[in-house]
Amino acid sequence: MDDALTHKGRVVLVTGGGGGLGAAMIEQYALHGASVGIVDRSEEGVDVLLAKLSALDVKVHFAKADVGKFEDCERACQSIFAALGPIDTVINNAGISPKHQGLPIPIWKMEVEEWQQVIDVNLNSVFHFTRLLVPGMVDRRFGRIVNMSSVAGKAYLDIVGAHYSTTKAALIGMTRHLAGELGPHGITVNALAPGRVETPMVLGAPEQANSAVVATTPLRRLGKPVEVADACLFLTSQKADFITGQVVDVAGGWLMT
Repeated sequence: MDDALTHKGRVVLVTGGGGGLGAAMIEQYALHGASVGIVDRSEEGVDVLLAKLSALDVKVHFAKADVGKFEDCERACQSIFAALGPIDTVINNAGISPKHQGLPIPIWKMEVEEWQQVIDVNLNSVFHFTRLLVPGMVDRRFGRIVNMSSVAGKAYLDIVGAHYSTTKAALIGMTRHLAGELGPHGITVNALAPGRVETPMVLGAPEQANSAVVATTPLRRLGKPVEVADACLFLTSQKADFITGQVVDVAGGWLMT
């Protein structure tokens, strides 16, 4: 193991950790020695993940929460702090992209409730955990934050709804602002912008949607969750101590901007 990628002694909180990208990230952080706090609104998939990690000599703690609600996020942070100690790394990974018969709904047909739910989970949750965890990072003069954006936050994609792309674009602006605001306190803030990755959400899309993406991706395939997790691991490691305010595409060259 590369010592510069080790996260021993770190406490990492990952939102949306029950499956997909979140589960891949949790596994990578655990393999690299971190204590990991898992936050998800459902216990589904978490028990499988916990069993998988039980053989590793690391601490893992699950806190059930609706990340769109500040009070839930606060309880989750308190629970993880009590179990693992001060949280110095947060991966804001939780996200949803509602579909209707496999397709996004046009904004003129979108219900207000659906719009608000996506804003709450994808964007407001990032504010919640940032607001809750940054004070401790400032006190310790160390922190690492990674926000999960998307190539959909940088270019128009007809395979997602306006609410999803809006939140992902907003996270890019938030990442850059926070990098400037928190940098003097020893805290780095970066974002990842994955393309189409083999998660349940993507694999559940119509086959033609994924095939069209593969055909226009220079590497001619979908990404793998572990490839996004590896990029995240790097951004919070010692190797990236002088990197902040950046948006890193993990998209196989798709939609290069």
